[in-house]
Amino acid sequence: MEAVNLLSSNKYTEKQIGYLFISVLVNSNSELIRLINNAIKNDLASRNPTFMCLALHCIANVGSREMGEAFAADIPRILVAGDSMDSVKQSAALCLLRLYKASPDLVPMGEWTARVVHLLNDQHMGVVTAAVSLITCLCKKNPDDFKTCISLAVSRLSRIVSSASTDLQDYTYYFVPAPWLSVKLLRLLQCYPPPEDAAVKGRLVECLETVLNKAQEPPKSKKVQHSNAKNAILFETISLIIHYDSEPNLLVRACNQLGQFLQHRETNLRYLALESMCTLASSEFSHEAVKTHIDTVINALKTERDVSVRQRAADLLYAMCDRSNAKQIVSEMLRYLETADYAIREEIVLKVAILAEKYAVDYSWYVDTILNLIRIAGDYVSEEVWYRVLQIVTNRDDVQGYAAKTVFEALQAPACHENMVKVGGYILGEFGNLIAGDPRSSPPVQFSLLHSKFHLCSVATRALLLSTYIKFINLFPETKATIQGVLRAGSQLRNADVELQQRAVEYLTLSSVASTDVLATVLEEMPPFPERESSILAKLKRKKGPGAGSALDDGRRDPSSNDINGGVEPTPSTVSTPSPSADLLGLRAAPPPAAPPAPASAGNLLVDVFSDGPAAQPSLGPTPEEAFLSELEPPAPESPMALLADPAPAADPGPEDIGPPIPEAEELLNKFVCKNNGVLFENQLLQIGVKSEFRQNLGRMYLFYGNKTSVQFQNFSPTVVHPGDLQTQLAVQTKRVAAQVDGGAQVQQVLNIECLRDFLMPPLLSVRFRYGGAPQSLTLKLPVTINKFFQPTEMAAQDFFQRWKQLSLPLQEAQKIFKANHPMDAEVTKAKLLGFGSALLDNVDPNPENFVGAGIIQTKALQVGCLLRLEPNAQAQMYRLTLRTSKEPISRHLCELLAQQF
Repeated sequence: MEAVNLLSSNKYTEKQIGYLFISVLVNSNSELIRLINNAIKNDLASRNPTFMCLALHCIANVGSREMGEAFAADIPRILVAGDSMDSVKQSAALCLLRLYKASPDLVPMGEWTARVVHLLNDQHMGVVTAAVSLITCLCKKNPDDFKTCISLAVSRLSRIVSSASTDLQDYTYYFVPAPWLSVKLLRLLQCYPPPEDAAVKGRLVECLETVLNKAQEPPKSKKVQHSNAKNAILFETISLIIHYDSEPNLLVRACNQLGQFLQHRETNLRYLALESMCTLASSEFSHEAVKTHIDTVINALKTERDVSVRQRAADLLYAMCDRSNAKQIVSEMLRYLETADYAIREEIVLKVAILAEKYAVDYSWYVDTILNLIRIAGDYVSEEVWYRVLQIVTNRDDVQGYAAKTVFEALQAPACHENMVKVGGYILGEFGNLIAGDPRSSPPVQFSLLHSKFHLCSVATRALLLSTYIKFINLFPETKATIQGVLRAGSQLRNADVELQQRAVEYLTLSSVASTDVLATVLEEMPPFPERESSILAKLKRKKGPGAGSALDDGRRDPSSNDINGGVEPTPSTVSTPSPSADLLGLRAAPPPAAPPAPASAGNLLVDVFSDGPAAQPSLGPTPEEAFLSELEPPAPESPMALLADPAPAADPGPEDIGPPIPEAEELLNKFVCKNNGVLFENQLLQIGVKSEFRQNLGRMYLFYGNKTSVQFQNFSPTVVHPGDLQTQLAVQTKRVAAQVDGGAQVQQVLNIECLRDFLMPPLLSVRFRYGGAPQSLTLKLPVTINKFFQPTEMAAQDFFQRWKQLSLPLQEAQKIFKANHPMDAEVTKAKLLGFGSALLDNVDPNPENFVGAGIIQTKALQVGCLLRLEPNAQAQMYRLTLRTSKEPISRHLCELLAQQF
């Protein structure tokens, strides 16, 4: 209250202290917010520039939606008013930018748009700098409204670039005139295509040429600040040249300028030069110029000390590769792989595999390259890579014999990687007959070579080898007795692994019962695989993240390349479905889960999603655990590519920017503690459904947003927010959804979740949209609780009681005695405990009425063992629940969560 009183003072120092206190310590839910808003309103109307600036700074610092709603109409008026002082205009522009980033729907467009653009002509450089930041943000959402800024931005940039450093005395930084403003203007121009007006375009090209010319001049100062400012403008200029991709002369000059930086002593400059050249390599005008630097880039790959620079060098080699230099680049990358950092090996492997496939004129070279890849970096060769080899070999008759011969030779190495055994087993099973004429690779020799590796392999590889053996019986009848002996061995027929046991039993019976004709039909050669996008390319795109499309896509097609397996292929939707036998090895990459079709009636949107019919199952399905865990990679850390990238157009709201959860949020969350699917929220406008699956410390959740009205939702924005320290405990990677949701339609959002450490608070889901012009917002608790990461654990009675005694510290136990809120049905109780995540242990508790469970909470940092005992008392309609875990807060939290279910 004292601070609010200070706001009404006419003394600058007192008013400043009041505003400072409020900016730092008052949150947007304070009951004093109305008084504060009144004081701000008075200061904005006072026409005293100092007081107006203090008020604007306060609005920007608090930046809450309430303040935005109160002042969104006043600030643009102050910004474009003819009598506003320059310092006030500057503050107003930045304040408006802050409010727009927090709540774009609050900032009114319209009559003042053109006047804001004309601030680019302002005499005061500070006003221009603030206005450029604001216009850059606004034009990303409404480019057409701000199109007139192009000519003004070019004109202002031209004046800065052609001025002497004495002309802009107050805005010259180490002999560079207005570097920050220059960079911002260049960034603003990257929001639009090249200017259509020939005069404007000519003036802009002249500017860009001047910047490139100045880069060649000797430095006016040896200080690092001078070169930093000069290079900041140069790199942003090159980004604009690349963005336009229409001036061959400028593109080649930019490439030559970057080429000089490749050998600069500054590591950062080498990094940025490599990164910009990656983009230049995708332009048809500058691709040849980039290729002239191949030796320097290869040298960087070998000698750079900094791993991030080596990674950019590998990226650039990948981008500059074409038919003419593919063999040289692939061989250099293979050589580098032997000493490459573990962090980037898998990415290099994927790139080598893609380049070898894409530019393979001679397919024997392709086979050699991939087998070399497996030999050098077998652990980093993902399934996609060797699947792809098998697809290509199966589809090309001319390479099958060579592949069989080469893989046979590779298998003779004493230390042979398991991936090589997989490729060898498949290829020899299909095409071993092509080399069987040579006594050195006769059928018995092939079989004994493969079988010598059998006992050293994992279950999955052994299963594949058993399939190879039955194929051998068909291809080479002389091996039948030997192979039947192997299948008949007790270690196969009574194998502990059900997959191996089933294969051994079925293959042995098939080889004994079936006639030669039936055997030949069942075990015939695999049919060619349907062509589609390379799964390796898809994996590399996933690894690189959403921003990497231009460098990875086949946007720049090599003119001399004919469309081979790596070329542009039909999407899965255009390909006829192959026979089931074509996918024995899981070679078809699973398509992304399709969004369910919009239902006919808007009344109950999620019925189709949660029905038990097979059609309702999204592709979560019963995937193998390994596939599930490998697919759910945690969110990638931000790459160094962000050094010169545009800032995000609008930051996701933090916990302080969103409203409190709705009153029933806790009750809705409790409904999902023991189940994973259902309707999370529903009102007359919106229905939100959830379908999720968790394994170990990873989870995937599908959120279905249904528009129950006949009116389109605008600016639809669901965001996951981490309150408190949750950011360090739970990583949630979200997929953006469409900003418009049609009436009666449903959109789907996918969340990948990783539990890093134990947590007690669930993340929040903030949903904002406009319905009929009115803003709607809703905050719920996302149904992700610590028990979702339970791994059920079976234990014998003796082990259970031993562990129970070990967890006997007072803080490790939580106990609750409570009245039953639901009928005490033993089957329902059992289902809830299983849904909670623990295993139910039979014959452990002396009282058969009691329930005993055990499980381990899996987090990335540690595992927490958990034992529970639930004692129902049917006469008193009471329960006693006891939980013991190795971590005290978890015991109490799990006890509270579970008690609310009964």
